[in-house]
Amino acid sequence: MTEWQKTDWRKKPRVQMPDYLDADALKAVEGRLSSYPPLVFAGEARRLKAQLGAASRGEAFLLQGGDCAESFSEFSADGIRDTFKVMLQMAMVLTYGAKVPVVKVGRMAGQMAKPRSAPTETVGGVELPSYRGDIINGFDFTPEARIPDPTRMEQAYLQAAATLNLLRAFSTGGYADVHKVHAWTLGFTAQAEAEKYREIAERISDTLDFMEAAGIRSEASHALETVDFYTSHEALLLEYEEALTRLDSTSGKWLAGSGHMIWIGDRTRQPDGAHVEFCKGVQNPIGLKCGPSMTTGHLKSLMSSLNPDNEAGRLTLICRFGAGNVGEHLPRLIKAVEEEGAKVVWTCDAMHGNTIKSTTGYKTRPFESVLREVREFFGVHAAEGTVPGGVHFEMTGKDVTECTGGVRAVTDEDLSDRYHTACDPRLNASQSLELAFLVAEELSDRRTKIAAAKAG
Repeated sequence: MTEWQKTDWRKKPRVQMPDYLDADALKAVEGRLSSYPPLVFAGEARRLKAQLGAASRGEAFLLQGGDCAESFSEFSADGIRDTFKVMLQMAMVLTYGAKVPVVKVGRMAGQMAKPRSAPTETVGGVELPSYRGDIINGFDFTPEARIPDPTRMEQAYLQAAATLNLLRAFSTGGYADVHKVHAWTLGFTAQAEAEKYREIAERISDTLDFMEAAGIRSEASHALETVDFYTSHEALLLEYEEALTRLDSTSGKWLAGSGHMIWIGDRTRQPDGAHVEFCKGVQNPIGLKCGPSMTTGHLKSLMSSLNPDNEAGRLTLICRFGAGNVGEHLPRLIKAVEEEGAKVVWTCDAMHGNTIKSTTGYKTRPFESVLREVREFFGVHAAEGTVPGGVHFEMTGKDVTECTGGVRAVTDEDLSDRYHTACDPRLNASQSLELAFLVAEELSDRRTKIAAAKAG
């Protein structure tokens, strides 16, 4: 068996990737990207893998969230800060509910390519290639904008580098101080309809006050003021991924230098395909989207290919079935994993299976459907005696109106007010934090039942 090389994917069938018209321009961009520093480092990826290993055993919980698709035009320091802030708020609430560390992974600094259900779209009788994310082509509905442009990869790299620079500053520079995060949470719960959330926040406050009085603050100030925050994206555009892949001198293994964690989408998980071939050779934690069409045979094949050494934290299964469908599909996949004795992190993507078209014509996701899928996910794991290891949401720190429902009761008629997404609808800051409280309740209930079973 020959040793894996980062170019091996080029020999495999490729799907959901652009055909660039100018081969020389593409080669030149790939050459320049190959000389740039990697965006992340092997030690960070190994640390994330260890934390995900803890999540697979129920000793931690994964919170993965961020933009559907990062755009060049919406890129700003405020946008990065706001999404980071909401994720810290969500993590604070989940930590309280689960009583375990929360692993924070953003869909940031690289989530710029999107698979599409059709290669073209038609508007007003005009048919053009589909928009595939800013790293590939433009959102404007013109023939020129929709031509795949390899130079966009360099702009994506620069935006990702700037995003990571700011995230690292926020994570370690005092912005993530746990007391500040608590104050932000209280700010959200200052609504009359959120009384139960204020009660949870007050209990968190009492805990922090006790720690302060006991002198724990001074002894553990660094842990309270800094966080580990990782980045992730779908590894869809393999020319970009290959160009940023580096050989780690410490371990002698390849690292996808584009992000700490990369995942394979539900449309690109062919066992003999290019995307699986690429991901199997890098040491990063790998996510695998599992939709209703995932068969047990394919799952077993993919687990064998992507995690042959059965390493805890290496493989995260991101389930996306849609509300009402979890009970049909998740148990059979759990059975396949159990039969193989595979170590995986089970996470729930309650967004992608719940997309509908509203009465006003906007693509949206009802908050109640998102919540229902999360509850079904926890319910199945409780019945099977397995570990619900995390949740995966498309969300933003902005006050958008893209998903209906939530405590602020966004309606179909409200969608046009602040519908800013370039691709799929996202939870806004209020809905994201509301969902975190509800997930925390599920985790708290699970912990109580486990304790009762041990005592009984």
